[in-house]
Amino acid sequence: MTVGQWYVRRGRISRRVFWLHYFLPILGAQIAAGILDLVLGFASTRPESGEGFVFSTTSGPIGLVVALALLVPSVASQVTRLHDRGHSAWWLLWVFLPIVGVILLIVQTGFLRGDAGPNQYGPAPDRPVRDPIDA
Repeated sequence: MTVGQWYVRRGRISRRVFWLHYFLPILGAQIAAGILDLVLGFASTRPESGEGFVFSTTSGPIGLVVALALLVPSVASQVTRLHDRGHSAWWLLWVFLPIVGVILLIVQTGFLRGDAGPNQYGPAPDRPVRDPIDA
């Protein structure tokens, strides 16, 4: 897979590809950017009343650049997971429904199995074939 194919994914992807090739690396990059902003003094921590230090809700410039750079692959990976489930990209609008919409998208993209065969978005992604003897 090339960088261009990773950046703008098309078709369908499996849960494994979503977690290992998109979700975890993007999350890791965001965490690293937040730590780098903090270490370089771009993000601030504010003392709470007796609770120690807490990250501020605003990130620094490095976190902003990383978030903007990873916005396209983040959305593309969610769309391709929704396609694997037989849903259109319009399902991403659920994110605007507080709490319930976000939970629905997390379950749909991260935990539910995709369609077994081809659907309107393409053939099924490569899934390991189980040996009938092991079943």
